[in-house]
Amino acid sequence: MKAYAVPTAVAASFLVKWCIGLGSYSGQGTPPMYGDYEAQRHWMELTIHLPPRKWYTYDLQYWGLDYPPLTAYVSWICGQVGALVNPAWVALDSSRGIETPESKLFMRSTVMFFDTLIYVPALYYFIKTWQDSRSSRTQHVALLILLLQPALLLIDNGHFQYNSVMLGLTLFALSSFAKGQDLVGAAFFVLSLGFKQMALYYAPAIGTYLLGKCIYLGPVHGTRLFVRLAAVTTLTFALLFAPFLPPFAPVSGILDPLSRIFPFNRGLFEDKVANFWCLTNVAIKWKQLFAGREHILVRASAAFTILGFAPAVAGLAWGAYKTRLSLVAAESAPAVQQEKEKEEGRGGGSVLADKRTQTALLPLLPYALLTSAMSFFLFSFQVHEKTILLPLMPLMLLLSGASHGGEVWAWGVLGANVGAFSMWPLLKRDGLGMEYMATLAIWNRLVGFSPLSPKLDSFVGILSFAAHTGMFALHFLELIFAAPARYPDLFPVLNVLLSAPVFGLIWIWSIKRGIQVGWALGGLGPSAISTPSNSVGGGGGGSVGGDIDGMPGQTSPVIGSLRRDAGVRTTSMSSTMGRTERKRRTSTRAESVGL
Repeated sequence: MKAYAVPTAVAASFLVKWCIGLGSYSGQGTPPMYGDYEAQRHWMELTIHLPPRKWYTYDLQYWGLDYPPLTAYVSWICGQVGALVNPAWVALDSSRGIETPESKLFMRSTVMFFDTLIYVPALYYFIKTWQDSRSSRTQHVALLILLLQPALLLIDNGHFQYNSVMLGLTLFALSSFAKGQDLVGAAFFVLSLGFKQMALYYAPAIGTYLLGKCIYLGPVHGTRLFVRLAAVTTLTFALLFAPFLPPFAPVSGILDPLSRIFPFNRGLFEDKVANFWCLTNVAIKWKQLFAGREHILVRASAAFTILGFAPAVAGLAWGAYKTRLSLVAAESAPAVQQEKEKEEGRGGGSVLADKRTQTALLPLLPYALLTSAMSFFLFSFQVHEKTILLPLMPLMLLLSGASHGGEVWAWGVLGANVGAFSMWPLLKRDGLGMEYMATLAIWNRLVGFSPLSPKLDSFVGILSFAAHTGMFALHFLELIFAAPARYPDLFPVLNVLLSAPVFGLIWIWSIKRGIQVGWALGGLGPSAISTPSNSVGGGGGGSVGGDIDGMPGQTSPVIGSLRRDAGVRTTSMSSTMGRTERKRRTSTRAESVGL
């Protein structure tokens, strides 16, 4: 049966997505602008009928293209296929607002196609890369948990978007980093940025991780990696924006997509979003207070966002510096020097040569991604409800590798449920109430969570009980009572008042957890790599904690806890490196006994 576990999980998730797609979508039956569904369809007709230089300037009042070029290229592909099947679906201008069942079937199929092409393989690759020390059964459960994450299913297959493409490309980048393939990972992340600019939420963490890798490798190897990363990043961006650069377009041609991708003229926020600005707007009317001085709000949001992700960036950078010092000290140890001479005598390299391809920072990366993405969601400019998907992704990755009932698991379940709940006003407007309840019920049953059986033995347990009680109460009140005419946004505001504090606490928890994991790894505390046998992660273990001060067996309670409940359990900085080292040692022992 194991051979059918993954195909069955993928097929089950496909069925759930298709059932969600049978419902309504953003803007259905609401002329003249309709909604995101019409925006995506309009971009298909736009890209196949106009040259690239007009994509970002054509009739901007009607869903002007405002995503990076890779989205436009995907729209072009879909538009070409749609035109082959039925040209009326993507006829320029005359097809605006088309809502035939056949057109809906085609549009839903495009989401499913790219989801299956990119996101599903990315999830599977992530599980096999980051959790390959776990049993196949546990990996299969983790995959199913990620495949059926409610918020993403509801937005992409209900509301209608292609967020799974962006998230899938980022997942490929993370898996490439875990394999030590940093150049490949950098290219994948640029593609993610090239699909949706919201991937910038991850940029501080990923950029610092790669910079930390360069620091770890030292002046020679680190500089070489830095130059290669810069070249790959620049080349990938240049290829994505090639139609808007000379010789294909004038020098000023790049300004059209950039002005659309970064819309600082739209205001601090639009709808009620569960972030800092909407939460505090209940008492401080930011838009009225800074009317005509929006640039102040732009700068304030930028400053708050930077302060928000600064702990994650600082932790990664400092951890890289400390592990670099630890590596230098380890390589200069007498025992290592003797082993190094033996290896070089046999034509090999240093015992720690393979370790140069990896750093002890990898287990920190998911927490840094969560801190960075949640900081952007809480404090940045022009945030939409749907952008909660970005901090949810690293949180769900951590949940997928956490022990049931543990701290990481509890925060992950709480974040997933509140994340979907925070989008309820949007989903209700789209007519996706039944889909919302069904996906949440299925997913919570799958992960083994029941709000009717609360665990009040920890802070997160008490918070989860209070939050779920509030969510049930608010849904019940909204079902029974209509909002008063004087306060038409009463229920969306109450949603914000409940959801935003939970997101804020998840952000604080991610910072605390990152510090704990960093200290346990030795990146923020004692030497992480004092001897070859004390390298972080080792060769075959699934833990992220190491021994303290080079004393095997003397493990602190924090490290022990992190070992048992590490969230994402990387087998090591690279399980492949560990297996290679074990094979080498086995071969050496065999030779010594004449085998």
